[in-house]
Amino acid sequence: MKTKYVIATTPILLGVICFIAKAIIGSNVAADGKLEEPFFLIPIGFLLFFLGVVSLAGVALISMFKKTQISN
Repeated sequence: MKTKYVIATTPILLGVICFIAKAIIGSNVAADGKLEEPFFLIPIGFLLFFLGVVSLAGVALISMFKKTQISN
């Protein structure tokens, strides 16, 4: 696999890891009634996931256009 595709898919993997970490950590209610949960992992996970999807699509489109430019 080419390096550019590995670099483009890394944020997708990190986003999935954020979702898995949130599921593993879970949430609980403290003795004083406060909710304790790693909420910050949700927006970070979505941001990384969609950043990876956009970058992967961009790399794929650029590669496709370069390939068609060379063949013409």
